[in-house]
Amino acid sequence: MNNNHRPYSHIVDRLRNAGLRPTRQRMALARILFDGGQRHLTAEQLHAEALQDNVRVSLATVYNTLHQFTSANLLREIVVEPGRSYFDTNTDEHHHFFNETSGRLEDIPPGAIDVPQVPEPSDGSDVRRVDVIVRTRDPRQS
Repeated sequence: MNNNHRPYSHIVDRLRNAGLRPTRQRMALARILFDGGQRHLTAEQLHAEALQDNVRVSLATVYNTLHQFTSANLLREIVVEPGRSYFDTNTDEHHHFFNETSGRLEDIPPGAIDVPQVPEPSDGSDVRRVDVIVRTRDPRQS
């Protein structure tokens, strides 16, 4: 099928394949998130980009949509500190650098960090994933 007649068909397909109904707001936010390549965004950053693109959406709707996308495995949530999360469009296993001065979150290439042995949780639960965040700071901002 020729996608020239349906310019956002890849986004519609992506949402439907994840089990999400492609509403107008989900489509608009997905376009901003996924058409820019791999990115790390906070809800506030996505909200600002949406408003800049004339997408009228509340911050609460942005948060709800990001959490729906995360539950559907379209995004990964990276919690850098209590109350501060980034949403990563790269859902492959990888780790991150977090610059505490600038707030920049950056991918560490796969395989650059090896976690050879993870202890069993004391409560008997299963380990789902290991996230390593290497915290950096600009030297002039000590």
